[in-house]
Amino acid sequence: MSLVRKTSSSGSNSKTPTHLIGSLARGLKAAVPTMDRRTFLRRSGIGVGAGLAVSQLNLLQKANAVETKAMLDGKAGKIEVKRTVCTHCSVGCAVDATVENGVWVRQDSVFDSPINLGSYCAKGAALREHGHGDYRLRSPMKLVDGKYQKISWDQALDEITAKMKALRTKSTPDSLFFIGSSKHNNEQAYLMRKWVSFFGTNNTDHQARICHSTTVAGVANTWGYGAMTNSYNDMMNSKAALYIGSNAAEAHPVSMLSMLHAKENGCKLMVVDPRYTRTAAKSDQYVRIRSGTDIPFLFGVLYHVFNNGWEDKKYINDRVYGMDDVRKDVMEKWTPANVEAACGVPEAEVYKVAETMAKNRPSTIVWCMGQTQHTIGNAMVRASCILQLALGNIGRSGGGANIFRGHDNVQGATDVGPNPDSLPGYYGLAAGSWKHYATVWGVDYDWIKGRYAPDMMEKSGTTVSRWIDAVLEKSDMVDQATNVKGVFYWGHAPNSQSRGLDMKKAMDKLELLVVVDPYPSATAAMAAMPPAAGGQVNKDRAVYLLPATTQFETKGSVTASNRSIQWREKVIDPLFESVPDHVIMQAFADRLGFGKELSVNYKMLDSKYAGKSWREPEPESILGEINRSVWTIGYTGQTPERLKAHMRMMNVFDPKTLKSRGGKDPVSGYDTTGDYFGLPWPCYGTAAIKHPGSPNLYDTSKSVMEGGGNFRANFGVEKDGKTLLAEDGSCSKGSAITTGYPEFDAAFVKKLGWWSQLTPEEQKLAEGKNWKTDLSGGIQRVVMKNGCHPFGNAKARAVVWNFPDPIPQHREALYSTRPDMMIKYPTSADKKNFWRLPTLFLTVQQQNLNEKLYEKFPIILTSGRLVEYEGGGDETRSNPWLAELQQENYVEINPGAAARRGIKNWDYVWVKSPTGAKIKVRAMVTERVGPDTAFVPFHFAGWWEGKNLREYYPTGACPVVLGEAVNTATTYGYDSVTMMQETKTTMCQIEKFA
Repeated sequence: MSLVRKTSSSGSNSKTPTHLIGSLARGLKAAVPTMDRRTFLRRSGIGVGAGLAVSQLNLLQKANAVETKAMLDGKAGKIEVKRTVCTHCSVGCAVDATVENGVWVRQDSVFDSPINLGSYCAKGAALREHGHGDYRLRSPMKLVDGKYQKISWDQALDEITAKMKALRTKSTPDSLFFIGSSKHNNEQAYLMRKWVSFFGTNNTDHQARICHSTTVAGVANTWGYGAMTNSYNDMMNSKAALYIGSNAAEAHPVSMLSMLHAKENGCKLMVVDPRYTRTAAKSDQYVRIRSGTDIPFLFGVLYHVFNNGWEDKKYINDRVYGMDDVRKDVMEKWTPANVEAACGVPEAEVYKVAETMAKNRPSTIVWCMGQTQHTIGNAMVRASCILQLALGNIGRSGGGANIFRGHDNVQGATDVGPNPDSLPGYYGLAAGSWKHYATVWGVDYDWIKGRYAPDMMEKSGTTVSRWIDAVLEKSDMVDQATNVKGVFYWGHAPNSQSRGLDMKKAMDKLELLVVVDPYPSATAAMAAMPPAAGGQVNKDRAVYLLPATTQFETKGSVTASNRSIQWREKVIDPLFESVPDHVIMQAFADRLGFGKELSVNYKMLDSKYAGKSWREPEPESILGEINRSVWTIGYTGQTPERLKAHMRMMNVFDPKTLKSRGGKDPVSGYDTTGDYFGLPWPCYGTAAIKHPGSPNLYDTSKSVMEGGGNFRANFGVEKDGKTLLAEDGSCSKGSAITTGYPEFDAAFVKKLGWWSQLTPEEQKLAEGKNWKTDLSGGIQRVVMKNGCHPFGNAKARAVVWNFPDPIPQHREALYSTRPDMMIKYPTSADKKNFWRLPTLFLTVQQQNLNEKLYEKFPIILTSGRLVEYEGGGDETRSNPWLAELQQENYVEINPGAAARRGIKNWDYVWVKSPTGAKIKVRAMVTERVGPDTAFVPFHFAGWWEGKNLREYYPTGACPVVLGEAVNTATTYGYDSVTMMQETKTTMCQIEKFA
């Protein structure tokens, strides 16, 4: 980057004087020993942008000088370029890291990447600092008398293992809860689910529970797979796009490139959000909606679609079940007057959205956590699905449901990682699933069963959103032998969870708390800080911090939101005493007595970390086991060899279609012809049959071996006398069966006369199996050879009879500010033994009504992302380059609401909640939010109700920027299907700080 500008064409000279550049550089150099960078910038009056530019210029000059001198002296170091993938959001931007003599000295965005095309956002541009961060946890630590003390790895592992064994013996394996990570690579996420299973519990979960579990459940139960149907790139083919509950410009910045390309080609962009976001600033139509009323709005749009005959009638007849019932419900309940009363959007605006979507097809819909984090998130998701089914947009390029996931591997961790209700690949917890994995894992089924408490092996575990209640609830109300007494935070931020006050109480009550993370996160500070008045810490509690590596210090695969899988090379050796997560898992397993069983199928490496030898399962071997087991969603074709070839051959993939133009990898000789980049799942069969991956799910215009698809037959063949299978003529291109058909098993293959097409060895392994459990892959191979889909060919379900509301119904949030709407659209009844816990719905809402909380807390509180930070924010707020950009947390408040409270811009204010919590933040007075709404970013932690917690962090491992966590103040509320937390629609009062 240069500070020198060329003379403008008009002749005016805007050239920055060279003497100024020299003085700035000299000034920066002189300032470093005596003051920190921020102080220098503030005192010198240099803006942040200029400061960054000069610093980068200075660093580049030094780097170039050192490299030039080394070359002249003949002492040039070993320089390697390692290809990795950004560790922040789910877009999947590729980055080349230049490493000299083991030191990461430079990074470059990969222009050949078909996903990011040489672009990245602020977070991606600062990756090197994340890898070489100064504020990481450097060694294992133990909390002693309120302070963290350094201990050895052996002491930490031995003491933690002893505690685990004691709890397991005294209180059953279910007394521990293991929170996994959406930052783990696929191999680590998979290994963690296996590791927890061998410990003997299903009490495990990860970030997806509180960001997109409602998406996974809602989408999977509509058309078969719980994932984004198309891709960021495919949105370039869209003629219209509806963003609802997604601020992609800040949450997924590089994804906006595809939408901006689409706009250049005439795509109409509509944004529906309670806030006027940076995404809304790019829209053709912005619609301000009352938070939590997505269903009234979406069904209001559908009302106009039906009323004007804009629905795709043939598509609905051939491929959709139950749309007539939806039509009846929508036309009766969601008239324009009812829609406006519920969500505040006038009929003309709703009509315009409907007309734009209908008359500009293919049209796509995008949602994110603005739609998922509600007590009816599952129903909101299904309403979006139903709209797209009515318009015939699912299974079409430029259409689809583009569901933007959050963390870099939250999709992959959901697919193959630690879920409390399923084994990897969404195999359930029934005996058949366990036997499938027992065979894959090479262990006896009864041995695994013996690891579990009686009758607990097939029971879904507690969720990450509710572990605090598993600790605090009366023991006779928890559907397991005892309360949870020990918790592992294995790469997860506590400030991303709601009900912070209750979480602190739960942490204090534990007997064991273990944090495994490169950055110890707010968990460390919350555990060390004194309890609230009247509270107390369990005298037997033990707290440990274990330094894991970043993803740049190991290798493995990562799944982007569009289901493409990429392979990360190891960039640098682990810093300090950090150890890769999968190595730590193996070390624990060895001490807990199941190390041999955990890694029986893997090549084991004798690795050196933290000055000692460790047994390391090779990541490629773990991926090989995933390839042998996860047939359900097609993780079987993405071998390490194919993925590595794709990373080397990025330049041959088309950035719009993701399809290879053809080309052989010079290293392995692998021919990429026909493949889609990253082999987006499902990539069926073994790698030998070379399935290309599926760029757009449910697309019948392509054959199955070209990545085509149809809706999955996962719900039977008939319901209420109506077929659930696709109609005659509705099938993928080239299918031998031209009507609907059920999923395949050995018996069905035999009936069709295809059994002889399996080899004798395949027949032996496939006998009595179905397409999901046949380890030979023969059933999938033969079915696809005949142009069919292993999972069948069915209709999508507009009516989901196994959900609380078969047709999505609007239900007001528990802490709604609208008493009239709570009375008209009440929430669900309370539930008992829901994910092992009682869960309140109507009781809480009725209390709100009875106590008139809406009068005391009249502002809707919602939360969301900033472009500068990611997730809980500990990593990114520890990065000085990013910390520079947003140094304090704040609340957006409308000018009218601020004036009534005597609040001026950037005043400190209290945001108070019905829980009794209060957070101290700055006031950003802005019309981005309406008079009834306030917004607080969720990336901050390290303050607690006005108190700075810096003293409670481990020495040297505290983020640069601290602030109040919005979730200290968020309220009770969980989705009626998935236990997703309610964070997007709660209530607050805002008062000027005094």
